[in-house]
This record gives sequence, structure tokens and C-alpha cells, in this order.
Amino acid sequence: MLQPAVIGWYERHGRDLPWRAPDCTPWGVYLSEVMSQQTPVSRVQPIWERWLARWPTPADLAADSPGEAVRMWDRLGYPRRALRLHESAAVMVERHGGEVPSDHADLLALPGVGAYTAAAVASFAFGDPQTVVDTNVRRVLARAITGDQHAAPSLTVAEVRLAQRAMPSDTDDANAWNASVMELGALICTARAPRCEECPVAHLCAWQLAGRPEHTGPPRRGQAWHGTDRQVRGRIVQLLRESADPVTRETLATTWPQDDAKVERCLTGLIEDGLVEQGPAGGYALPS
Repeated sequence: MLQPAVIGWYERHGRDLPWRAPDCTPWGVYLSEVMSQQTPVSRVQPIWERWLARWPTPADLAADSPGEAVRMWDRLGYPRRALRLHESAAVMVERHGGEVPSDHADLLALPGVGAYTAAAVASFAFGDPQTVVDTNVRRVLARAITGDQHAAPSLTVAEVRLAQRAMPSDTDDANAWNASVMELGALICTARAPRCEECPVAHLCAWQLAGRPEHTGPPRRGQAWHGTDRQVRGRIVQLLRESADPVTRETLATTWPQDDAKVERCLTGLIEDGLVEQGPAGGYALPS
């Protein structure tokens, strides 16, 4: 059986991460899930530890400024997640007594929380076995069950149903499966160089048994980075993080001197997203 083999592997080989500790609070689990989206765990852990040291509860974060959340986000990427964390902490204080809500529907209603995050927090923080579907889970199930080298470019209804069918019926096993199958995808069943010789379910894997056929769908392209608006936005935010005082427009132009129109477009977008504020004297800073 697929599920017992994967769970047994995880019990022996799963990483010892602080948010998996039995005494980790739901707030710690919540932070880890938001921070880990599209970000390697090695980069997340030190930032997660600093956040918990400074803001050990949702109320502590809500009482601080959103600009400090962005500043403490450091270089995790997608800094809007820091703003959403600040907003969700405020909602927890206002509606949930300063606690991370345990109800799945309440989790889904938090700012910036989607299906994956709500399911993961429900399962890992509260033992509510919602079906967790991330990129790693999709890849493992695509290979092991449907025999495809890669999952679809974006999440499909068929993939969600497949993940639901793969869930064990026992509550404890279901929660263990959520963690285990994600970890297998992160460590063994990786996108570019799967370590099939170490996989606990290689003998059950439809893709492996079929001879590991090559992907025949549309070519998979990596995300560009150099010169993109995302890179320039990141440089602007980083400059503001490092400055104790508001920064002039002329100084912001140095973040991408070869294209001032791009800087202007990115700055406008950052202001619209609430990540940057313009002060009365004309300088720019993180939100207060």
C-alpha cells in the first residue's frame, strides 16, 4: 500500500523542523506555512525564528506596524505575504480572541489564505485532516498513481479529487499522510532529479513501472528573474528596509538605473499594494 510505505519512510527520514515539534503553537505553524510558499525551508527557518521571537502571538504582530512586518520579512520574497500576515493577525485579534482559528472555514476567511494554507494549518496545527495539495503532493501523485512525469501546469479539479481519494480514512493516518507525502516530494520525488533509488514506493510507482516516460505535454519553462518587475520591486523594498529615514525618488532610481520607467511602474505598483508609502515631504518608506 502506498500510504503506509510513505508514512513509514517519513517517520524515519522526515526533517526535524521546529514547526513540526509537538510544542509548536498554531501561530508557529501558521507562520511556517505562509513563509514556506515558493521558498526553500533553509531560507525560511531563520526568519521564522526571528518572527516568533519578536511576535510570539498574533496580538504581538497586530500591535506592531505593517512596515515592521515587511522589514522583518527580509529576503523571503513576495513581501505582500508579510502584509497579509499582519492583516490576518489583526483579524485573529478582532474575531478569534487573539488565536489562530481552528475551524477550516475561519482559516479560509483570513487575509491571503488560500486552499492550501487553510488545509495545511487545519491538519498540522489542529489535527483536522483536510486534504493538503501543494506542488510536491501533486508531483508525487502524478508519478505514483497516474504515471505522469509532471503534474499539470496549474492545479486541476482532477488532481484535487485524486488527492482526496489518496487520503487514508483514519484521522491520525490522514494527518500523517499529509506531512509525509509533501516531504517525499520535497526530498525524494523532486521535479528535476528524482531519487527513485531511495524512494519507498518505487515498486508501486506507475511512472517508474512504465519506464519513467518523458513528459509529452507543453514544454515546462522556468520563471525569468533578471530584469523583471519582480526583481526591481524587490530592490526597491530592500532599499527601504535598509533605510531608517524616507528615501527620495532620485535614490530609488538607483535600484534600476537603466530603465527609470520600470522603476516608476514598480514603485506605483508597490504603493497600490500597500508595501510603500509616500510621506508628506515626498520621501518613500515602508508602511507605518
